[in-house]
Amino acid sequence: MNGLFGLNGLLGFLLSVVLLLIVVVVLGYYAIKIQHAESLNAYKIENSTNIPMNSADINQYYKVAQ
Repeated sequence: MNGLFGLNGLLGFLLSVVLLLIVVVVLGYYAIKIQHAESLNAYKIENSTNIPMNSADINQYYKVAQ
């Protein structure tokens, strides 16, 4: 019973589980918030047949639809 309730024991385990659950909830919340914001931004692809496979300037083919 020496280290059962210390930071290396049961209390430390529960603290780490609670901390990880908080991180998961916060990141999940931000993921849903970002997904909702991006779902409202429709875009249109111009010249879809001429888009190169590996290109650094691929953003020029995506236009925000208004």
